[in-house]
Amino acid sequence: MSALLANSYFWQTLGTLLLFWLLYRFNVFQKIGGALDKRADRISSELEEARRLRAEAEALLLEYERKRERAESEAAEIVNAAREEAERISKDAEVRLTDFIARRTASAEAKIAQAEEQAMIEVRDAAIAAAVKASETVLRGSVQGPLGEDLIKRGLADTRRTLS
Repeated sequence: MSALLANSYFWQTLGTLLLFWLLYRFNVFQKIGGALDKRADRISSELEEARRLRAEAEALLLEYERKRERAESEAAEIVNAAREEAERISKDAEVRLTDFIARRTASAEAKIAQAEEQAMIEVRDAAIAAAVKASETVLRGSVQGPLGEDLIKRGLADTRRTLS
């Protein structure tokens, strides 16, 4: 037995067995297991909280993406509506301008026609006056006396009536 007591492996084994018995006796293994279980539960709850927060963040991101898309589509609709309104106003202004030019042209043409008609009347009146004057001069030179005067008056009246 003395050889056994002198062997270092014996004492190491005995010390290890004694250590494990003491640890078991004072419930150190249960306490370590409980602490590890608590830590595992805490880590598990933290992981669950992280999953929940991630799901909320993804839902929030999805909601903001929808809002952004909706805002972009509304902005595109506003731009299209403004573009259509500008085109409509441009076309309306073009129609108004064309109508204004047509009215002004028609008015100018009417004034020109009226001026031409007035000039024609004036030319005709001048021609009538010249014809009457020429007739009077010819008749005065060829017919003399009261009968001549009477013939001249009737001839001038007939000429005026005919030329008018």
